[in-house]
Amino acid sequence: MREELPRVVRDDAWAPLVIRTDFTDDAAWREVVAALARAVDGEGGGESAVHLVEDRRWEGVPGDLALAAAARDEELSVVFLADDVTMRSPLRPLLALDLGADDDQDLDPVYYQELIDSPPPREVRVVPDAVHTVHGNTQLANVDFAEFVEDAAADPDGVVRDATAASAPTGSRG
Repeated sequence: MREELPRVVRDDAWAPLVIRTDFTDDAAWREVVAALARAVDGEGGGESAVHLVEDRRWEGVPGDLALAAAARDEELSVVFLADDVTMRSPLRPLLALDLGADDDQDLDPVYYQELIDSPPPREVRVVPDAVHTVHGNTQLANVDFAEFVEDAAADPDGVVRDATAASAPTGSRG
């Protein structure tokens, strides 16, 4: 049986939480970290840094356990995992897990049976340059997690991308 996962304490509530759960490819992990840093640098310092967890006690942790552990942070709406898919794919898509879905657990079936029968998706793949977009918008409740899932469904690679990064010149965003 797995020990309890270590508590993650973020210094900055606006910093997205990225947990490394796959330790098979250090070069791929460095690419993820560099892409996350580029996304922050491209904002001219306007966004918080990313809170990275690189602790082997998280190795192989499945999404449901990571979600339960991350839910201890009541200020967090989404957690990102750098898992085996992240390390194998050239896009380096992180697995974003929605912590807000737990809000639906106590719904009255008289009024919310459809939502109870078909709960919203709890995960989606996100390329590193879109991590701040997903994190910030879910933190502020500007965009529902399900909308990001819809964006990924419309993407040819099935990932959430930062639309402003694709259309803006390097180093600036609109």
